[in-house]
Amino acid sequence: MRDALLLLVIFGGLLATLRYPFAGLILWAWFSLLTPHQMAYGAFGIPLNLVIAATTILTLILHGEALKFRLDDITLWLIAVAFWLFVSQGNSLDPENSAIYFDRFIKTLLFAILCAQTATTPLRVHALIWIFVLSIGYFAAKGAVFTVVTLGEYRVQGVPLTILEDNNHMGIAMATTLPMILYLRGAAARPWMRNALTVLFLMTIFSIIGTQSRGAFLSLLAFGGFFWLRSRRKFAIAAAGLLALVPAVLFMPSKWTERMATIAEAGDDSSFMGRVDAWIINTEFALERPLTGAGLRNPYQQDLAMKVDPERAPRAKAAHSIYFEMLGGAGFVGLAFYLALLATAVFKTIALQKLRTLDGSKPWQARFGYFAQMSLVVFGIGGASTSLEMWDGYLLLIALVAAASRLSADMTKAAAERAREKARYSWRGEARGAVVGRPGPNF
Repeated sequence: MRDALLLLVIFGGLLATLRYPFAGLILWAWFSLLTPHQMAYGAFGIPLNLVIAATTILTLILHGEALKFRLDDITLWLIAVAFWLFVSQGNSLDPENSAIYFDRFIKTLLFAILCAQTATTPLRVHALIWIFVLSIGYFAAKGAVFTVVTLGEYRVQGVPLTILEDNNHMGIAMATTLPMILYLRGAAARPWMRNALTVLFLMTIFSIIGTQSRGAFLSLLAFGGFFWLRSRRKFAIAAAGLLALVPAVLFMPSKWTERMATIAEAGDDSSFMGRVDAWIINTEFALERPLTGAGLRNPYQQDLAMKVDPERAPRAKAAHSIYFEMLGGAGFVGLAFYLALLATAVFKTIALQKLRTLDGSKPWQARFGYFAQMSLVVFGIGGASTSLEMWDGYLLLIALVAAASRLSADMTKAAAERAREKARYSWRGEARGAVVGRPGPNF
């Protein structure tokens, strides 16, 4: 039954895509973020994502939307990262192993590029934001209920065989979603919708704690601190934060408190020191191959790691860092392109926050920029301890920042054009008044 329902939804979405190509992007986003096929049985293993992607790209071309693409800074950096991954894969130390991750990352970057180029209206931007929030919010709500039912004895995990399977990955993905929940709550027109998003926000906090991930807990604290610093109502934010966080922490068992306490003792923690070893190995690969690196995920392999660091090679594992993953896999050039992408997106959010309409009010892009910046900062902090560089969620947010920036530029251009037209008609009125012997309006 579950498989039949999934296939029915996808079939309906593909039919809509034939008429409205952007429907394919919505379906693609939902499929990538929620990974419903991994929760089915008979549909598991069917390349549904390939069918969705191919149909979407084909309809974008046939409907002429591909001809309307306009390059911007973020899209150029997305293309640059993708291009350098091709270069890195071409020089991989183990092409067969890195090809799996190269294929996954390229598809994710292609998805982000298409979202940045096709989200050409506020409605389209908000549709993708809703898909993002509801997809991760589903896992958050489910995780909160699981934590309550099990009294916090077990960790909240993601769906097996997905990028968010790991509790650390899931926790940081949920922390990244928190600002977007607040954005939608502020934009919601109906009280019941605002109340529902408030409940989802609280459940997400509870679920993050339920992951028992130290990195996710630090990301949650980073979100709270950043939100408090940026807010004008600091007392209200602090009080609300304590009311939400303290009961959740008190609910958790003592082993959770003991685990969080080890954050201050990272130097004595074998798990953390294992990550340090992986960071050093990735750095050594980059020093040996500064342009292309070893190929995505190749530094995990002990036989390759033995060649650069025989002492740490037996402990070679995932780098658990978006930065060191890019450094070891794509070299210093790949890391530079990746950091430029993140930095450009953050600077774009700063520019969005400065936007004002002619009457001095803030357009929706300004509010979106405020919360998107929070999401990207939280992800940047959490990503330092997780291998989430291939996650669709944060790349979708970066793409939406590009789309919102383009819409704001169009809005500014249109306002300037209206001002010029108004000035032109005003001048014509003054000239007409002078010709007939009557004073103009500013005589």
